[in-house]
Amino acid sequence: MSPWLEMILRFLLAAGLGAGIGYQRERAGKAAGLRTHILVSSGAALFTLVSIYGFSGAAVDISRVAAGVVVGIGFIGAGVILRGQREKEVAGLTTAATIWITAAVGLAAGTGMYLISVIAAAVTVGVLFLPKVRG
Repeated sequence: MSPWLEMILRFLLAAGLGAGIGYQRERAGKAAGLRTHILVSSGAALFTLVSIYGFSGAAVDISRVAAGVVVGIGFIGAGVILRGQREKEVAGLTTAATIWITAAVGLAAGTGMYLISVIAAAVTVGVLFLPKVRG
């Protein structure tokens, strides 16, 4: 398979898996929905693809991209949680966690880890359908 086709498939897989997670969030009326999750997953995949294919042959550590994505996504997740705290309650934790796992799914798809990215997305959506347990 040509490298370009491989990159396109990885990117589209990331977008599709992000859409699957985001669709559930959208239907639940959460702050971060379909578009946000597609963009987070696609962005993580694109950063990964650029690191793998854009710097091939250079003496670089492409694994640093994963660390950068995790840190960057943390800021988005914190914003979702802080938005909830202004309402006098801690809210947005699950949405922040879905943004975080969606970035991880995008990274996995971007590296070509197709099966684990699909399984992770499926498990994520499954968890989101579990009922809330109140203490």
